[in-house]
Amino acid sequence: MRLFEPAVRVALAVYAHPDDADVAAGGALSSWARAGAETHLIIVCDGAKGSHDEHSDVSALREIRAQELARAAALLAVSSVACLGYGDGEFSNDEQLRRTLVSELRRLKPDVVLGPDPTATFFDGVYVNHRDHRETGWALLDAVAPASAMPLYFRGSGPAHAVSHLLLSGTHDPDVVVDVSGVIEDKVSAVLAHSSQLSDDPQWVRSIITGRAQQAGRDVGVSYGEAFRHVSFAH
Repeated sequence: MRLFEPAVRVALAVYAHPDDADVAAGGALSSWARAGAETHLIIVCDGAKGSHDEHSDVSALREIRAQELARAAALLAVSSVACLGYGDGEFSNDEQLRRTLVSELRRLKPDVVLGPDPTATFFDGVYVNHRDHRETGWALLDAVAPASAMPLYFRGSGPAHAVSHLLLSGTHDPDVVVDVSGVIEDKVSAVLAHSSQLSDDPQWVRSIITGRAQQAGRDVGVSYGEAFRHVSFAH
């Protein structure tokens, strides 16, 4: 395990649901934004099925989650947010999604891209990394390597762009940690902004977030961290 320390110019995070990026990488996004980087966020799903209440108003929940996403992004000083508007559980790693991601990669030209690790499915016998996360991860991998970097893929989607670093969260194989010690409160506030998805006890949520960040940071000697699986395309 080592610190991830390259100077970040432009970062793009691609996640399935409105709260996913804040939980997985909110500290990294805030830290880089504070250091002057552009940070961009793409959310694939509208989150309108994110309730265990069968009587939930889907349209109302869609709007609530959009508002929560905007508040959280502002707390992290994210430069831009795009929601692709797919229904939860209603999309696949298909050509259209890959084309959209490649177009955004080529437009934004990030040196660092973040997203979910699609190879991680089962966690400690108590959680299944569900389909939306996995499909998002696979689509992102296919868009980054090789499509975005190869000009004959998706012609008309802009000049080819090669990503330097890919960071995958929610992984069984973390090998780098981003130091988020100076922005842990930004991460906590961003996660808490998604109140529709949380319990009624913000202190419990805070303890979970900080506890996990402390554990990740301990491996590299910092107070708080976020761990990722790192793929380097840098030359």
